Amino acid sequence: MQGTLTFFGTGTSMGVPTLGCGCAVCNSADPRDRRLRPSVLLRWTEPATGGERIVVIDTGPDFREQALRERLTHVDAVFYTHAHADHILGMDDLRPLSFIASRRGGPIPLYADKETTAVLEHVFSYTFSSHATYPTRARVQLKPLAERNAVQGVEFVRIPLLHGQLPIVGFRFGNAAYMTDVSAIPEPSFALLEGVEVLALSALRHEPHPSHSTVEQSLAWSRRIGARQTWFTHIAHDLGHEETNRNLPENARLAYDGLSVPVKL
Repeated sequence: MQGTLTFFGTGTSMGVPTLGCGCAVCNSADPRDRRLRPSVLLRWTEPATGGERIVVIDTGPDFREQALRERLTHVDAVFYTHAHADHILGMDDLRPLSFIASRRGGPIPLYADKETTAVLEHVFSYTFSSHATYPTRARVQLKPLAERNAVQGVEFVRIPLLHGQLPIVGFRFGNAAYMTDVSAIPEPSFALLEGVEVLALSALRHEPHPSHSTVEQSLAWSRRIGARQTWFTHIAHDLGHEETNRNLPENARLAYDGLSVPVKL
């Protein structure tokens, strides 16, 4: 089954341009150097019904702007990689889409591990508390993240990762995988990535960082995984799009906001 992976945002937690910065990338006229907070969207057509299915991974602070750009009219499910602000704070912007989902049969499922679930319940207590009375709160339902999770016939495999000292998750779906905010890939996770051909992987900058991989480290992981295409995301303002791509191997490129690539599910 054919699907499309769209990069909602390819920036860091501070976005690019970064507030208060006057560097060349922040002042760039190249629209590919404008990077909203990191997130992706997976679309496919369900064979049985012909209906379009949409899954989002992470809802950061820019989710509303990203959803408007991609003309989203519904979301079938959301998966969360971890509970940092740049990955969860747009959850409330699911509200109008959740009203549509509720009329069609139920709340939008949100898949998250225990730690992320606890943060979501705290930050959005007016949505998730058993005492919540806010009448127009989002119609969403937190679901435990399993090792394998099925959404409308597509399996999302949990990939354990590290973000500094914080355990986080990435996801594999068909021949593709999405892994952001990565500083280390535990050895057992490489087995879950065997056969991945389209790899969306974070690569912050060239200089080392305590909780993010460099371009060089991510290239090494890409070679080990054997991906046919690697698209780097979670990109800092240290990396200009055109200049960086000139120095990357042919099968690896910086992604940019709005980029869509085909995947097999």
